Amino acid sequence: MFKRIFLSMGILVALIAAVVLFRAVQFTPEEAPVPPSAGEQFVPDTQQVVAHLAQAVQFPTVSYQDSTRFPADAFAAFREFLRRTFPLAHQKLSPRVINGGALLFIWPGQDTSLAPVVLMAHQDVVPVPPETAEQWEHPPFSGAVGDGYVWGRGTLDDKSSLMAILEAVEHLLSRGFRPPRTVYLAFGHDEEVGGRRGAAQIAEWFRSRGIRPALVLDEGGVIIQGAVPGVARPVALIGIAEKGYLTLELTATASGGHSSMPPKHTAVGIISRAVTRLEAHPFPADLAFANRLFDRVGRYMPFAQRIIFANRWLFSPVLKRVLSASPTMNATIRTTTAATMFHAGVKENVLPQKATAVVNFRILPGETTASVIRRVKETIDDPRVSVRPLGYHVDPSPISETQSPAYTLLEATIRQVSEEPPVVAPFLVVGATDSRYFADLSSNVYRFLFLRLTTGDTHRLHGTNERIAIADYVDAIRFYDQLLKNLKRL
Repeated sequence: MFKRIFLSMGILVALIAAVVLFRAVQFTPEEAPVPPSAGEQFVPDTQQVVAHLAQAVQFPTVSYQDSTRFPADAFAAFREFLRRTFPLAHQKLSPRVINGGALLFIWPGQDTSLAPVVLMAHQDVVPVPPETAEQWEHPPFSGAVGDGYVWGRGTLDDKSSLMAILEAVEHLLSRGFRPPRTVYLAFGHDEEVGGRRGAAQIAEWFRSRGIRPALVLDEGGVIIQGAVPGVARPVALIGIAEKGYLTLELTATASGGHSSMPPKHTAVGIISRAVTRLEAHPFPADLAFANRLFDRVGRYMPFAQRIIFANRWLFSPVLKRVLSASPTMNATIRTTTAATMFHAGVKENVLPQKATAVVNFRILPGETTASVIRRVKETIDDPRVSVRPLGYHVDPSPISETQSPAYTLLEATIRQVSEEPPVVAPFLVVGATDSRYFADLSSNVYRFLFLRLTTGDTHRLHGTNERIAIADYVDAIRFYDQLLKNLKRL
């Protein structure tokens, strides 16, 4: 009897092993040939376009949480600079200023009955903390050019995108090009503080006119090198969705008094326990979205790793544990919990009457702000702690298709412009972009900037020594030029 059991178990293990190996062998790259380019490839005047970007960086178009600090003069000067630098775009695309700072250019297409395309970027940048100013190799608003880079705040996020779009448009206008469908250029002026005065108002302009774009393209994804273990080729990440955003304030109140006669739990202790419980019980890992990425990049890994990624039905528990150990990958597989602020007490020998903690959540598609609040209350499980949302909050965006003509167009254009065609893969944007305001206007909202980054560069985004490689910036211009010429395939 035991012999038959062990024999059956052996056969079962052998069958599972055979299935695992078979699936791994079949899990190979699926890549169509690079399609021929539409028209001749544009070769920008490197010296000229670099000078333009360097000048753009010199305008301190900084967004502050305190709207009374809005530097209106800097934004007005920047708009005037754009008018001088791109005269054809301003003559022929009827730019308008929306809500005091956002810019909307309209380029009528050959067939205005077709659904239009929206190319997005933003004019504003994040502040430079005064204590970091001396750490910059070049002053943050100098637009210095050196060592093959343009240096300064906004070179990565996001004046490079805005300037590259306008460089491509100006070039095509000079050649008499007219897009097959109408193209809008939408440049918000407060993306770094939520975009509610800029991109949100631009989206409302579209909504009030019943305009539903065939494609919306904003920043968010890049080309990464060396960040995916086992994949030698660069990986171009197209954002097909972005996480939701929610900040909760946890509050505990107590009677206070002298610290010489404390209760069993002070307000500080109650709130500390609540935060500890949230950190000890993270939201569950979910590979449903990440599988879209793994289906593409996993095929380019060595065979041993392909065994795992081709058989996620079997190895998902192991994969979740491995991914959870990396803050970067952990953010792609679960709703994250980050305690960011804490306040209590006025003196060391006085029991606080109130303690508060602020916790930020980035919400995975499949969850909502309501479901997060419900889980937080259940996890804390303490009637002494009240929970309330703070400020702006939003559910995760809808997920755009990867089989749509718009996605196919982006993938083809990326590969056409690249010297070494990257692996193109969909991914989840863990931050927030202005494109979220178009989620109800188009089912094809994507996030990608033709920019190459290594793992050593990511700290420069919103950080010290922000810079962009001149070669990457030139390729970004070429990407937008090629994309506009490819619109006839949409």
